[in-house]
Amino acid sequence: MIEDLEGAAQSLYPLRELQSKNKLTKRVVVKDRTGQTQTIDVTVEGPVCVAGCTTKESIYEDNANRSILIYLDDSKEQDARIMQRQKQQSAGTIDYRQENSIKALLQNCQRMLEPVQVRNPYALQLQIPAEVFKVRRAHAQDLQFIEAVTFYHQYQRVKRTDKQTGEQYIETSFEDVAAANELMKVVLLRKSDELNHATRHYLELVKGYLQQQSKASFTTKEIRSAYKLHPSNQKRYMLQLLQTGYIQKVQNEAGIVYEVVSHEEYLSLQDRVKQVLDSALERLKVQGLPIVQQGSEPSKTTTDKGYSEKFKSSSKQA
Repeated sequence: MIEDLEGAAQSLYPLRELQSKNKLTKRVVVKDRTGQTQTIDVTVEGPVCVAGCTTKESIYEDNANRSILIYLDDSKEQDARIMQRQKQQSAGTIDYRQENSIKALLQNCQRMLEPVQVRNPYALQLQIPAEVFKVRRAHAQDLQFIEAVTFYHQYQRVKRTDKQTGEQYIETSFEDVAAANELMKVVLLRKSDELNHATRHYLELVKGYLQQQSKASFTTKEIRSAYKLHPSNQKRYMLQLLQTGYIQKVQNEAGIVYEVVSHEEYLSLQDRVKQVLDSALERLKVQGLPIVQQGSEPSKTTTDKGYSEKFKSSSKQA
């Protein structure tokens, strides 16, 4: 856990290597008991999970495309919830014992999870949107995320044994794929958008302002006044939007104003990302689970309906 990525800049390169190779080896020189120097290899084994926070609008690309990027909710509704929490803390009306009990329950659930291999029989039928940047790593992340969802449902899944290797494993269910797709839609949308989150948020504010005011053009001053933006931040957003062609300068009687080139481009991108993921789920519903044969074991076909019933019954038992 890295509280601020700014202070860990020098360690991000070895962390990237550890993320990619699951192993990090470094050659160092040490002294033995006699004072003689010798070279040894120090190896750190993975895999590793790295979580970090930053106030930067964007991070180094090689770090970003290895990560799942999650942005803070900066809506007015979230502001209201945070301020309400602050009031409750000041008034002393928060039941911390209940909060600690819930935290302990989640931690204990984590401790109950056991190492188990996950196999996804749906993997060959899945796909991600073509608009996603760095599609190879994004595709790997999507598959790994589905496996993680399956792993967390290991007590609702039947443990199977590979006839050839003797390894125990659990299989991904249709529900796991559906849950992972729903959670990954926003992540894949961010990876498909050429604008960073801050600039995209600014552009959507501008679109909303123009719609509310029934206007076709705007000035930077009126947008800054409407949303209490810092001038330097707005200047940076406007420059990126002009360079990427999302807005354009227009000269009229009042002077220079700006227009949004397309009000529907982000909605179209959202629809394309959603359509690709939903279409894959629809195909899985129709086709069911593909036939999987292991060794000399007879072929078995498990339909989605059977998986769904097993999932429901296991959940009730749990």
